[in-house]
Amino acid sequence: MARIGLKDIIVSYGKNGSRTVALDNVNLDVSDGQFVSLIGPSGCGKSTLLDLVAGLRKPTNGYVEVDGFEINGPGPDRGVVFQDYSLFPWMSALENLRFAIEHSQEKTTKEQCLAKAGRYLELVGLSKFSDKYPGTLSGGMRQRLAIARMFAMNPEMFLMDEPFGALDSLNRAFMQDLLTHLWSRDKERKTVLFVTHDVDEAILLSDKVVVMTPTPGRIKEVVDVPFPRPRRRQNLFTSQDYIILRSKLLSRFSEEMQEDLAKQENELITWSI
Repeated sequence: MARIGLKDIIVSYGKNGSRTVALDNVNLDVSDGQFVSLIGPSGCGKSTLLDLVAGLRKPTNGYVEVDGFEINGPGPDRGVVFQDYSLFPWMSALENLRFAIEHSQEKTTKEQCLAKAGRYLELVGLSKFSDKYPGTLSGGMRQRLAIARMFAMNPEMFLMDEPFGALDSLNRAFMQDLLTHLWSRDKERKTVLFVTHDVDEAILLSDKVVVMTPTPGRIKEVVDVPFPRPRRRQNLFTSQDYIILRSKLLSRFSEEMQEDLAKQENELITWSI
């Protein structure tokens, strides 16, 4: 049985006379412990798909299953990390973690919550900044804090929407390695659904890469990533097999971008006539 299942998903907006279809007939299964990335052109519905699994949005048609049961809203079994961090600006780094742990693990005492928050701050290299507020931290530090919060809450699944998209290349590489390290150290690896525009990031992190089409978003192809773990980027990025897989994914991406541009040009010509 799949851990996450999307069944005949359609998401549309607007009134009957002018409806926009964001996702069209999407079916996807994610197995327990898999790291699956979604790639595709901007506006193809990647974030919408993630919102459906998080329970933040309901499909127009179809349904989402977790462990064989249809979901009807958010739940503590699914942790979400967004690109904008979603931290409480009035709480220190330590308090952000403590609050999240306290409200996700009700039987944990305040002392245990503080101790656990401190351990995760240390794991992501932020123990010296425990009393700092998010507004005084760099973007990379805020994202480390958001990642630490997700791991500290210990949900069964991680849903991540371009979490490193706003970071510079050095911080992005650091966060990719940190995420992989924290994910791999768990005895039972979490199931991860990860949205990204970066093909290299998708290959480095994932077991499978889902290529989506432009709007209306459909799944064009699901590609297995065959490289064993642990993966070292220095070795991976120079291997012939990596170069071949990267070219394959980029060609799929390029096909979709060209089709989308052609569609927009035709619509513009039709409108101008």
